[in-house]
Amino acid sequence: MSEAEVAALSVEDSQPSLDPDAKNPNAKKAAKEAAKAAKEAAKAERTQQRGVKAAVMTQPDADDPLREQYGDYPLVQSQGQSGRVWTRVDALNSELNGQKVLIRGRIHTTRGKGKSAFLVLRQRTATVQALLFADEQVVSKGMVKYATQVTKESIVDVEGIIKVPEKPVEGCSQKDVELHVTLIRVVSRAAILPFELVDAGRSEEEVKAAAERGEVLSTVGQDLRLDNRFLDLRTPANQAIFRLQSAVGQIFKSTLLGEGFQEIHTPKLIAGASEGGAAVFRLDYMGTPACLAQSPQLYKQMAICADFDRVFEIGPVFRAEFSYTHRHLCEFMGLDLEMAINEHYFEVLDVVEKLFGAIFDGLATTYAKELAVVGQQYPFEVPTFKPLRLTFPEGIAMLQQGGFPDVDPMGDLNTELERALGRMVKEKYGTDFFILHRYPSVVRPFYTMPCSDDANYSNSYDVFIRGEEIISGAQRVHDADLLVERANACGIPLDTIQSYIDSFKYGAPPHGGAGVGLERVVMLYCGLNNIRKTSMFPRDPKRLTP
Repeated sequence: MSEAEVAALSVEDSQPSLDPDAKNPNAKKAAKEAAKAAKEAAKAERTQQRGVKAAVMTQPDADDPLREQYGDYPLVQSQGQSGRVWTRVDALNSELNGQKVLIRGRIHTTRGKGKSAFLVLRQRTATVQALLFADEQVVSKGMVKYATQVTKESIVDVEGIIKVPEKPVEGCSQKDVELHVTLIRVVSRAAILPFELVDAGRSEEEVKAAAERGEVLSTVGQDLRLDNRFLDLRTPANQAIFRLQSAVGQIFKSTLLGEGFQEIHTPKLIAGASEGGAAVFRLDYMGTPACLAQSPQLYKQMAICADFDRVFEIGPVFRAEFSYTHRHLCEFMGLDLEMAINEHYFEVLDVVEKLFGAIFDGLATTYAKELAVVGQQYPFEVPTFKPLRLTFPEGIAMLQQGGFPDVDPMGDLNTELERALGRMVKEKYGTDFFILHRYPSVVRPFYTMPCSDDANYSNSYDVFIRGEEIISGAQRVHDADLLVERANACGIPLDTIQSYIDSFKYGAPPHGGAGVGLERVVMLYCGLNNIRKTSMFPRDPKRLTP
């Protein structure tokens, strides 16, 4: 497999049309456009009607003596600073009992009951229950009515007294406190939602349990989520997933800096394919054919030739592949490293094992809270990290003995075989993390160094979590003549990589490296079933927005 390859979910084939006018493309197109226009008009009318209904409660009754305690703010345009202090929801605890606090958050849920209202306020993954009781001294009936009609996901300022409830508040992250509201102001009022955040945050287990009780709980499909990704990202699980993604990048960077690596930034507009093959996004560059970089491969090697010794980069990678799998994307974030070696590519593997030991340990300890939040919607077991190295022939032997006798000993492993090998490794060695090295040369990129004892094999390696590849890497060819030979054998036009070849003509140290797909690491660590869950705004063959 090519280096740092990553990506996405299987998409069902389009169903054949049942329209009797399908043979008339103009009639079919006109009918579709008419239906779409009617649907959009109906939706706009419903939204307008609901908006008018909500608008009547944007301001309090002029006769309400407590009218200053609620109502929509005027538009915030940096008119001044009041000196007020806001408290974060995740900082609320029983030690603040009796104290007045000011919170800015979103309306997560609302429930009215007679002269009282129960709200759940949310900040990222933290939630707290807020209560209003109409007593006409601190809270009026109008204030309760106003609070219950604020649309979900609206941003509000809420002031109140922290109280410790008799029983823990189920369903909120801050279980040992609740907020007795004395003021509520809308900062930004939300329109009618395309779906409920509560529905988007349900786990499969919750839905199944409800079904067993005879209840039907709403869920939100992937396409609707991704069409409204800016809203979908607000769910607690998504908030936690992208904190974890950020953490992986930080640990990657800090660990390699500690190992003497230097961060670099390479071009993403290049003259020729960086990996070989046809999976490139081609474009016109000032009248010259160009493409988007499939990886920083060629440039990080040039950096080694320039005596940078050890380098890494975190940046976007582009693959024009028509892959509709659970793990492929057309654009993903690559974590790349390259280093000079003295004798053996195992020197690179030593760094890789240390790097992922730090990532696994950091996530399991420092980010245990985020892992727990993800697990509430997508239950999973934290993967086991016990470094293991197997040669490719050893992996093939395990597969052949484990029920795959026809596996090609000189071919690459498909997803089914990778997962099967992952299960066998977990059962035999007790680890979810392993390295497979010494791959057949025919399945590796042109710049991969052949093995000295058998040119049919190469000094290359893949790294796996839960039986799926997260890293592809190798010792590189650092001899210009051998590089030309390998490029010709792989059909790479030499004129498109001439500057790359030239960089090895003036003394190049032996070196190797690896490319990691950030989204895939988080997906597999958290046991998720689709890489789109770990891509903030996924790009695949059918999705270019939002």
